[in-house]
Amino acid sequence: MASSSERVAAALAAAGHAPEIRVFDSSTRTSADAAAAIGCEVAQIAKSLVFRARGSNRPVLVIASGVNRVDEAAVAAALAGRIDGLKIERADAGFVRDATGFAIGGVAPVGHATPPHVVIDRDLLALPRIWAAAGTPNSVFALTPDQLVALTGGVVADIAQRLSDTATGAAV
Repeated sequence: MASSSERVAAALAAAGHAPEIRVFDSSTRTSADAAAAIGCEVAQIAKSLVFRARGSNRPVLVIASGVNRVDEAAVAAALAGRIDGLKIERADAGFVRDATGFAIGGVAPVGHATPPHVVIDRDLLALPRIWAAAGTPNSVFALTPDQLVALTGGVVADIAQRLSDTATGAAV
């Protein structure tokens, strides 16, 4: 097992959670790749997106359902009670690696080099079992949404970008 996956396993064990980390020959870097390798729905993939908090440069970890695009304004709003005036921006690969200790595509919800602010997509809570990256672009572990919230201390929020029907204005 890669050292970054060992760090994830140690963080999980320290929190009293000992899941099996599954390592695949092929990449699980994207939600679709991960779902295909695992044999689950794309919605069950808890994808990790890292943003940078402007000003403080602290990482913001967004854990979203694999089928959802993230509404950055909703993420900032979800953290507004914790961090005044938070503005976020997409992080580049160098920032992701420095702040989390993981490469893009393998960012786990735990075991970060710098503790991030965490926001969790409310849509994940509707699922009985989800899968998260385990520190590398080809490793994952299973957990429940409640376990994810407990492990990360994340704020649960409606952060999925909703498409709207321009003709009627109704959400689709």
